[in-house]
Amino acid sequence: MTTAPTRPELDVSPTPLALLLLGREADPRSERGVECPGDLPSPSDPDLVERARAAKEKLGSKVFVLGHHYQRDEVIQFADVTGDSFKLAKDAAARPEAEYIVFCGVHFMAESADILTSEDQKVVLPDLAAGCSMADMATAEQVAECWDVLTEAGIAEQVVPVSYMNSSADIKAFTGKHGGTICTSSNAKRALDWAFEQGEKVLFLPDQHLGRNTAVRDMGMSLEDCVLYNPHKPGGGLTAEELRNAKMILWRGHCSVHGRFSLDSVNDVRERIPGVNVLVHPECKHEVVAAADYVGSTEYIINTLEAAPAGSKWAIGTELNLVRRLANRFADQGKEIVFLDKTVCFCSTMNRIDLPHLVWTLESLAEGNLVNRIQVDQETESFAKLALERMLALP
Repeated sequence: MTTAPTRPELDVSPTPLALLLLGREADPRSERGVECPGDLPSPSDPDLVERARAAKEKLGSKVFVLGHHYQRDEVIQFADVTGDSFKLAKDAAARPEAEYIVFCGVHFMAESADILTSEDQKVVLPDLAAGCSMADMATAEQVAECWDVLTEAGIAEQVVPVSYMNSSADIKAFTGKHGGTICTSSNAKRALDWAFEQGEKVLFLPDQHLGRNTAVRDMGMSLEDCVLYNPHKPGGGLTAEELRNAKMILWRGHCSVHGRFSLDSVNDVRERIPGVNVLVHPECKHEVVAAADYVGSTEYIINTLEAAPAGSKWAIGTELNLVRRLANRFADQGKEIVFLDKTVCFCSTMNRIDLPHLVWTLESLAEGNLVNRIQVDQETESFAKLALERMLALP
């Protein structure tokens, strides 16, 4: 009688990442947050608006509330300024008298505000779980490993990193330390033009779609000039030859909202609404951008709709809160504005900033209790600021 071979025991202990995703651990260097201390008021409390107004009034000029375009209307109503992430960070820096900067957005935005504001100002994120899935797709350890791969391929000295604003402070710091710059969806082409003056290749982090769309649509490169680096595969899933032949090394990251739009979405809306103009954000997939009539940043989308003639029809490929707000804003001008996809989708992490969290934050600050402060360490801030300053110096 033969004895069956002994099977090795499997290690089923959860990894740190698994625990993090399950909400059982926290990583202070990650976009993901899992806890929000304190007791939040009930979302059904009919006095929430008045409580927020009273706390904000009590704080006076000590508080400056920033509201990203993708925030809920219930939150936006209390914002002193609205805008995209970089505009809001600059607005905060321009208000040195404000002791508290309450950033109604997501984690990387609050980090950028902390980097650009003075040491006396304290940046607060109403819910620490308001992260960004795209920013989470590139960690400092993964990017350091990628740079080792580029070094082994003999091309690191030719590569200039360009990181999207939608990245963690760690990634911005890596970019600054390695001679690169930051970009926004508005100035990505200028950033890439600058980068190719400094080196022969670009490592674009963390959004593959913005990098590909800018390189191909705006700079005339081919899709073959771009390769996709997958941090979850050995060597990024690329050979040394593929890396050496590439001009654009794109990180395998994407926006969970903009990435959901498809070519079918575009074709479907054109069938449903004759004469519709398709306007999308450059974080959308390349085939969606290629099929659209207009492509641009959040500010571009707003400005385009402001200038659009009365009675025109628009399908917008960006976050639903903004699309709905624009549809209501221009309804009296007869502008028909719809979400590009038939299945509506909010940014789930951006929507974590709701009225109960904002009320809790403002009331805590009014009582002298500093909560949910976002603070970037000095070394990281130094190199991240260097990368941001290179962006500000772009022609």
